[in-house]
Amino acid sequence: MSEVVTGEAVVVEVRVAQLPSRALAFLIDWAVQWAVLILTVVLVTQASLVTDDSLATGLFILFLVLVTVGYPVAFETISRGRSLGKLALGLRVVSDDGGPERFRQALFRGLAGFLEFWTFAGAPALITSLLNQRGKRLGDVFAGTTVIGERTPQQAPPPEMPPALASWAATLELSGLSDDLANTARQYLSRWNQLTPQMRDEMGMRVAAQVSARVAPPPPPGVPPYAYLAAVLAERRRREEMRLARARSTPPPYGPQGYGAYGHGVQGPGSYGQGAHGHGAYGPYGQGAHVQGGPAPAPPTAAEPPRGDAPPTSGGFVPPV
Repeated sequence: MSEVVTGEAVVVEVRVAQLPSRALAFLIDWAVQWAVLILTVVLVTQASLVTDDSLATGLFILFLVLVTVGYPVAFETISRGRSLGKLALGLRVVSDDGGPERFRQALFRGLAGFLEFWTFAGAPALITSLLNQRGKRLGDVFAGTTVIGERTPQQAPPPEMPPALASWAATLELSGLSDDLANTARQYLSRWNQLTPQMRDEMGMRVAAQVSARVAPPPPPGVPPYAYLAAVLAERRRREEMRLARARSTPPPYGPQGYGAYGHGVQGPGSYGQGAHGHGAYGPYGQGAHVQGGPAPAPPTAAEPPRGDAPPTSGGFVPPV
């Protein structure tokens, strides 16, 4: 990984392409170019039978320049930094500030590539790539570009909760666990099978000591560092998923219980228009039944329209005087 500072002063981490993948991408492009050159020689040879030698030589030079220089320039300009070989290997040419490659930069890389690969058999590109920190060849140095890998490596699956530690992990206080320390523990768990037994124990004890200093309560006696870290990270992931699920859920309509205060009173779970004694102020199903043992409420009377000089309208509204 390498850091790239954009024009907005934002630091972005990119994965710089390694020399083997770049060499394989070049071999693919080189094979395509040679196939086009061979076809060009055949066509120019056939054309020389009906034209003079000077015209045939001019056509050969023209096609030679188009294949060796125009091929990478055209592909990288149209596809924003990818030739056929880079497309097959998941590589891309970008500017040093992380932006897309421009035509001027592709032209510099194409002209320098003619000298590096077709004139000196790739020796300058190999030496410069080995000496440069980002693996740049001369064309990249002149053009201000970098070749990066777009295909990220496959991530290891998240650690699972050890069943014996599930009840203990539910009581953890994880507010002191930082993201950097959690990533360190996650990287240790992902590389656990690749480490030697001695390195597993040393690194595991060191990482587990750092985590236990920020997480409470301490693990039960006899728990190995791998299981302890797996339980902490699994519980942290579970709580984060629950927090995201609560944030994404929407409140039910008409109040917390789904009905709100529209003529149904205070209702508990499973009730539908019922009060605390089974039949609320509006009775079961909201039919106006009274509570057993109490006086029956008087039937509601229609509200009289306010009196005025003007006659009421059909809807009961009295216009102002």
